[in-house]
Amino acid sequence: MLKIKIEKDFQKALKERKTIEISTLRMLKAAIFNKEKEKRYKLSQAGTREAGAELKKEELEKESQLMDDEVIEVLSSEIKKRKEALILFERGKRKDLAKKEKAEMKILQNYLPEQFSEEEIRKLIEEAIKKTGAKEIKDMGKVMSELMPKVKGKADGSLVSKIVKEVLISKND
Repeated sequence: MLKIKIEKDFQKALKERKTIEISTLRMLKAAIFNKEKEKRYKLSQAGTREAGAELKKEELEKESQLMDDEVIEVLSSEIKKRKEALILFERGKRKDLAKKEKAEMKILQNYLPEQFSEEEIRKLIEEAIKKTGAKEIKDMGKVMSELMPKVKGKADGSLVSKIVKEVLISKND
């Protein structure tokens, strides 16, 4: 499980006193914990509505553990935050902070599954366009909704969106 690997790497970083890894993994663990807490709350609310059948604390704890795909969502979200901060720090000429964000992003990306190449993304886009019958840019939503479950965690959403736009625009020319 990905969560266990993150914990082991965190313990290793602590022993080796790697400060940037320690802080990055601590932040990631906190984000995962918060997501589990949110999931636990939703489960407990759903459990109280169903004919008074409340989940036991142990069951609730077990059910609220994040699966690997949910951890990947948290990772993607954290990486996106780093990218946005990086852009702002570079605009503000804060090279020190930009360098820190890049290092954190690199550490987080180690936990993502292998990313699709641009060529693989284009192939998936072509298949999605054929399947949805998209012809113009206004059909982009259909293509994206077909495509995103397939590329989730394996490609940057903004890159996918950009390529979909390019392909749909080129089809109209």
